[in-house]
Amino acid sequence: MFRKMRRFKQQQSEQECIRILKEQPRGVLAVHGEDGYPYAFPMNYVYLDGKIYFHCAREGHKIDALKADQRVSFCVYNEGYKKPGEWALNITSVVIFGHIRFIEDPDETVRTVRALGLKYAPTTDYVEDEIRREASHVQMLELTIDHMTGKLVNES
Repeated sequence: MFRKMRRFKQQQSEQECIRILKEQPRGVLAVHGEDGYPYAFPMNYVYLDGKIYFHCAREGHKIDALKADQRVSFCVYNEGYKKPGEWALNITSVVIFGHIRFIEDPDETVRTVRALGLKYAPTTDYVEDEIRREASHVQMLELTIDHMTGKLVNES
């Protein structure tokens, strides 16, 4: 169903893809938007137990698009590096195809929003305070990975 990578020599291992997913702060989630246009937007996320979790508002363009079609693409890439004496960056990207599930269970919402918060927030106390105040207003989304590839590309 999914294409094989054409430049297979640049393909990264699953372990490298997971490392990038764990380390990077954000990616771009793409959905099937209105009138046939793709709709892509940056998202904070957390990789947890083989899945990716996002938080968002309970309504809006993104939610409408996901209710119509749960299939998504998600792309994350690292900051890259330069080899000594070269100008071009070497960047590793991870591209995921999968589907979204809306998390409705309050306990699962708290568990996943906590994991997301701990990735970004300065302290555990801050995260717990935010959960007490805001968890009931947050929509958590779970991305199940159907296909994932990683690729190292030189910008030159």
